[in-house]
Amino acid sequence: MEEIRILGIAPFESIRAAMERVAREEFPAVRFEAYTGDLEEGVKIAQRLSKENYDVVISRGGTAELLKKETTLPVVEITFSVYDILRAIKMAENYNSLYAIVGFPSITGPAHTLCDLLRFNTDIVTVHSEAEVRSALERLKLGGYSMVICDNVTHSVARELGYSAFLITSGAESLHAAFEHAIDISKEYRRMRRKIALLQNAVRQARGNVLVFNEKKELFYTTEDSVPEKIRDYFVQRIGDLSSGAVRQFLYTDELTYLRVTAQAMTFANEQFYVFCYTQTILSRKSINAGIYLYEHNEVQHLFQDSFLSISGAIRPLEKRLSALAATAQPVLILGEPGTGKQQIAKALYLNSPYNKNPFVVINCATLNEKGWEFLFNSPSSPLLENHTTIYFQDIGKLAYRNLQELLYYSNQISLKTRVFMIFSCIVSQQNAPAPTIQSFSSEMGCVGLSVIPLRSRADEIPSLANLYLNSLNATLGKQIIGLAPNAMDQLIHYSWPDNFTEFKAVLSELAALASSSYILNDSVTEVLLKERTLHHVEASPTAENPFSGKTLDQIISAAINQTLSDCGGNQTLAAKQLGISRSTLWRHLN
Repeated sequence: MEEIRILGIAPFESIRAAMERVAREEFPAVRFEAYTGDLEEGVKIAQRLSKENYDVVISRGGTAELLKKETTLPVVEITFSVYDILRAIKMAENYNSLYAIVGFPSITGPAHTLCDLLRFNTDIVTVHSEAEVRSALERLKLGGYSMVICDNVTHSVARELGYSAFLITSGAESLHAAFEHAIDISKEYRRMRRKIALLQNAVRQARGNVLVFNEKKELFYTTEDSVPEKIRDYFVQRIGDLSSGAVRQFLYTDELTYLRVTAQAMTFANEQFYVFCYTQTILSRKSINAGIYLYEHNEVQHLFQDSFLSISGAIRPLEKRLSALAATAQPVLILGEPGTGKQQIAKALYLNSPYNKNPFVVINCATLNEKGWEFLFNSPSSPLLENHTTIYFQDIGKLAYRNLQELLYYSNQISLKTRVFMIFSCIVSQQNAPAPTIQSFSSEMGCVGLSVIPLRSRADEIPSLANLYLNSLNATLGKQIIGLAPNAMDQLIHYSWPDNFTEFKAVLSELAALASSSYILNDSVTEVLLKERTLHHVEASPTAENPFSGKTLDQIISAAINQTLSDCGGNQTLAAKQLGISRSTLWRHLN
């Protein structure tokens, strides 16, 4: 058994001698070392010996009270028993002088108890510091007192002021009780220290690091020798997101560092602590840019609210269905033409899901390289190993068949569907179903399908969508556009919008930027849509030679007009009608 080491700080020499005698005669197995020092002097001794591996400190009176405040070691106070105080009172009663009991709470507490029980009408004055002693004794002097029963601190001042003073001394039973208590505390503290050491070692051996902050947001404990300041500051910022008992998960990235974090607020001994457990991976810059993007709740919310679908209200018809799908956290496959807002719909699903306080991970299958794919399936820091996150596989039609099969196999092996909310999206062309490989993947993954209708099928909504977005553009561009002229709006309604909301947003932005009056005019819409028709016709035939390569927009429009005019045999009226523009607009372009 380990030897128990006890440090004794005696306020005066006789107490030190008594402590050493009790230790030697009654507790020979204890290693006891005693020093003499009253109040601040006693504290200095304890601080000087703080690294000597003592288990506990024994002291008395005001010195013990100060030690409790100034040292990290447990302090056992030699209490004054009622017998100690009664002995002093009986000695004082041999004199006819008016007396009072003056001292620290360790004396005055038992004195009150004793006087109440024996119905002694004795004045008792409690002091809490050496500075209070003199003023207390001077007040008693004015009241006619000439004798005090007191502790060592009061005794010396009382003698200086001319009092007759009886010093209360601790009897053998009080010293014995103090040693018994000190030994019990030493054993318990050793058990606690062993438990703490064991837990600290277990934490160090476990995968990951631990940081604990106290309620003042100060670093209280860490398993690391040094923590980068930017990581520590980031955790401090996240403290406000933690609530007692609830476990939060989030991801942190900056340049070449990637952290998977689990955090929780805990209450211990009526004090709040914030515990962050994390694993860290150092990635190459290529891996960071390999098509894997990590977002926190606030980032996703901000991006969604600033999106065209949100600003224009285009998302509104889908809101009930999105809420219902998100509540189940069942895999969802979003199908739609280019530009129909599939990524924003994925964000809306996340924001409505039960996992919306945890990270939103976007895996862009179009840009995901082999290194990124390997990271997803082989790294211990892969977001696929997280719980209760949302993972969005964007444009899975870009994945090879073997990748789809690997994802299915891996998902089944690690129960991915039951741990995270998976969202997939796939681009489909007009009137076409997704490829058979995607249909098979969706079926095996158990996805719920969500088809997004193209903008041309929502032509009746175009006026309201346009006006809402133009209103937001007014704030951005500092303009005061009221709306579109009637014929101009008709052109937008009857245009086919092959790139859907992406194209619609771009057209409205260009029209707003070009507008010089309160209304967007018909001719402006005609010009912009003519350009759109031309550009999309080129994109629709990627294998053909591009006749507009290297030409400016004005040159492209001029070429289209001249070709149409040639096809109409030079008839400007017929050419203008075919192009959907006025003769004056045609004439302006020709001249």
